[in-house]
Amino acid sequence: MPHFIAEITDNIEQQADLPGLFEKVHATLGASGVFPLGGIRSRAVRLDTWRMADGKHDYAFVHMTLKVGHGRDLETRTQVAEQLFAVITEHFAALQAERLLALSFEMIELHPQLNFKQNNVHAFLKNQAG
Repeated sequence: MPHFIAEITDNIEQQADLPGLFEKVHATLGASGVFPLGGIRSRAVRLDTWRMADGKHDYAFVHMTLKVGHGRDLETRTQVAEQLFAVITEHFAALQAERLLALSFEMIELHPQLNFKQNNVHAFLKNQAG
């Protein structure tokens, strides 16, 4: 954990530079000292069927979610969420200046007993460093 998920309307897929966004997200989360690098994952979900507002204009949106494991206090989560949203808004600033674009972001803390995972990437990265 954490997992960053961007739901993006198909009409801005080419201009959104999601690989660039994901690079910035990983750098921000990694530098926060809150999350281990081996658990950070990003993915996009392209929305082919959607509607926004009155449907009369070339609207677009990106809704982003950061799913994090249980156990970090609200102050820590808030600080990370605010830093990440600043990165997100900066990334999309030029595109938002050119067109109608809604950005939304939420952080979700997963249930402590109902969150299962198995990951050998942490050990791999630790061995790479040593």
